[in-house]
Amino acid sequence: MSDTSLLNDKKVLIVDDEPDVLEVLEEMLDMCEVTKASTFDEAKVLLEKNDFDMAILDIMGVDGYKLLHIAKRRNITAVMLTANALSPDNLIKSIKDGAASYLPKEEMINITTFLIDILKSQDKDESTWEFWYNRLSSPYFASKWGRDWKDQYRKYGGKIQD
Repeated sequence: MSDTSLLNDKKVLIVDDEPDVLEVLEEMLDMCEVTKASTFDEAKVLLEKNDFDMAILDIMGVDGYKLLHIAKRRNITAVMLTANALSPDNLIKSIKDGAASYLPKEEMINITTFLIDILKSQDKDESTWEFWYNRLSSPYFASKWGRDWKDQYRKYGGKIQD
């Protein structure tokens, strides 16, 4: 079984206010059953009335954190997606609020890898954040946020190898 087969027929909600992001993610997740929403209200209704395996939520344009709370209440695995909200504070908020991952939009080309990592972690009852850190480790975030970003991450349960 190939790793991508783990995503076969997974029900995934993608929420973003940018049509091109919705389109690209839908194409990249063609092995999944994808539902798209471009507004908070549309996504809220979909989350409350449907069963999804995963939700990919933009932070800024669609009130992603409010949607994260709905997803968490419904036991839907959520991945926070961001461009403009890429910050240590939003990473920490994502962790504290129960997201499975936090992905910069410039890394969405690797979305299948991140989702597979999440599924593997969940299957083993392990933290989804360890795979995340290994994929986007020091060089990426150190270049964005400075070398001390790890200290903040550690405070909220992140186990980081220096």
